[in-house]
Amino acid sequence: MKSFLVGGAVRDRLLGRRGGDRDHVVVGSTPDEMLAAGFKPVGKDFPVFLHPGTGEEYALARTERKSAPGYRGFVVHAEPSVTLAEDLARRDFTINAIAESDAGELLDPHGGVRDLEARVLRHVSPAFSEDPVRILRGARFLARFAPLGFTIAPETLALMRAMVAAGEVDALVPERVWAELKRALEEPMPSAAIGLLRDCGALAKLLPEVDALFGVPQRPEFHPEVDAGLHTQMVCDMAARLAPGNARVGFAALVHDLGKALTPKEQWPRHVGHEHSGMRPLRQVCARYKVPADFTELAEIACREHLNIHRLAELRVETVHDLIARADGFRRPERINELALVCEADKRGRLGCQESTYPEAARLRAWHAAAMAVWAGHAVASGLTGAAVGDWLRDARIAAIAAAKASA
Repeated sequence: MKSFLVGGAVRDRLLGRRGGDRDHVVVGSTPDEMLAAGFKPVGKDFPVFLHPGTGEEYALARTERKSAPGYRGFVVHAEPSVTLAEDLARRDFTINAIAESDAGELLDPHGGVRDLEARVLRHVSPAFSEDPVRILRGARFLARFAPLGFTIAPETLALMRAMVAAGEVDALVPERVWAELKRALEEPMPSAAIGLLRDCGALAKLLPEVDALFGVPQRPEFHPEVDAGLHTQMVCDMAARLAPGNARVGFAALVHDLGKALTPKEQWPRHVGHEHSGMRPLRQVCARYKVPADFTELAEIACREHLNIHRLAELRVETVHDLIARADGFRRPERINELALVCEADKRGRLGCQESTYPEAARLRAWHAAAMAVWAGHAVASGLTGAAVGDWLRDARIAAIAAAKASA
């Protein structure tokens, strides 16, 4: 029995990056032997175990054979005769198909080290086409590694296009699409994921509401990048910069402008009312992929209110209060900070505006904090009850916002 470190830990160490999942492949063993050695079984579809000391994953070397459409349609074969080379051959990308022995020797039968050096994301074998999730994983990896100069290999892009044309992505279940999309939005350059999905045709299949933004012009005096799809990519990247790892902010950035794809062409490049028309396609996306409620709620608020936030200084203090209330910012104060981040990403996610300031974010946070400092207990202590408490609280919060605005 021999074990090898594989996948992310090897890849990331060679890239000089921290982290990477420490997964191991075990050659020449059986489930009974692993159990006898104290390993804890955790795999449902194939034999995976947790090390009794480190808790790291150890999977028996295996091969996979396509048996049905979709990412679950595989027959797994794991027994002591399966070699390390056979196990590595079933993996997605060459940079993830490098193994390292206990002695530190690299085993790289598919040129993963070469592709790391060349900054290329390349599929291991034609078997890549058997699993449509690999398209989503490729988009996620590109969102992570594009800042390092990685690109997709032309032959891999061609294979992805063939998979989409063959209908493979149609077999993806909503939960898996959402899981991969969420992870891509947590990466440093989500625009690379969006671009790859669009280039291979998967975006039109999975997120037609986003795909429809490409080719839609905007007013150049406000959007020097002009194209609404390009703007969306830039907003997603800015969201990743302002709120690293926050997929909630990233998702709201992705869907905040969907209404622009519904503007009649004769009205281009103006998009009057897009913040309202965008609610229907946004909700379609959320329903299709069973997006969690907290993601959906922030996305709806950002879609509906982002133009109001952009002109916050012009709004009456009563309007500011009611905006915060519509956003549920008094019960869930963290939502106002995330709304400010989405709107800042929208404003700075434009050609030539990436380093500009966005004072509206600071105003929103300061005025919200002033309103939050008002304590309803004062109304109760003064003898007010029922609806009178709510009326007093609204008036007091509006006064607090007015005072904060006047002192700025």
